[in-house]
Amino acid sequence: MTFNSSNSLVILALVLVYIVVPSNAGGISIYWGQNGNEGTLADTCATGNYEYVNIAFLWTFGNGRTPKMDLAGHCDPYSNGCTNLSTDIVSCQAKGIKVMLSIGGGIGSYSIASKQDAQNVATYLWDNFLGGESTGIRPLGNASLDGIDFDIEAGGSQHWDDLARYLSAYSTHDKKVYLTAAPQCPYPDAWLGGALQTGLFDYVWVQFYNNPPCQYSANISNLEDGWKQWTSDIPVSKIFLGLPAASEAAGSGFIPINDLTSKVLPLIKSSPNYGGVMLWSKYYDDQTGYSAAIKNDV
Repeated sequence: MTFNSSNSLVILALVLVYIVVPSNAGGISIYWGQNGNEGTLADTCATGNYEYVNIAFLWTFGNGRTPKMDLAGHCDPYSNGCTNLSTDIVSCQAKGIKVMLSIGGGIGSYSIASKQDAQNVATYLWDNFLGGESTGIRPLGNASLDGIDFDIEAGGSQHWDDLARYLSAYSTHDKKVYLTAAPQCPYPDAWLGGALQTGLFDYVWVQFYNNPPCQYSANISNLEDGWKQWTSDIPVSKIFLGLPAASEAAGSGFIPINDLTSKVLPLIKSSPNYGGVMLWSKYYDDQTGYSAAIKNDV
């Protein structure tokens, strides 16, 4: 084959594309808010280890309940003690980090009773944490969070899809409301299985821990099979491998750093919708340095 200038330009363009387009690199999502000894939200974002921070939790809501938030030892939302978090939220967002409000959790009191209830909860979240305007003092101050994380581990399986639709409807050309979720790895998730089929969720960090049938063990095939099912069946652009950041952070499912970087990540990163790793939580990550040790491999 002879090469003319046109062919040379094509080859040059292909070389540039190869250089510029990154490999299937992912990011790290972290949960913050459940231990007062894990540092501030601003400090969390300043580490440079995380692309997503989930403020946990709004643990009571829906079905006529008065919404309640718990940020452990950080601040008291009910004495307006958390409004100064707005400054931290803005500093995180200035670094390109998405900051979500996580609703639910493992010990919360929550459920959605109907479509109307879903709309009411969505309105509350919009007015108090997103782009709306509350009639009172917003629990985290005036900063607008990037979206809502569904860490639903109770409260039945009904109407979470409705809540997702109502929240998504607040998105505009100028400001998107991101939706994320943290389902358990047994597929389909008992609570969010239906909601995740709406295609409205942007990022899904699946909890591959406290679930022996699909978490990592000496036989990696359990995790591999679970991962393949999630990445092939859920209409979402990015799926994350959810892990405890320390062996003490969960009952089971901790993956030693060397095993994660040498065995697990090479196995899952070939998925086109691989998004990265989610860690529970910032406090435990501080103890082990897990995120700092894995971030170049994620």
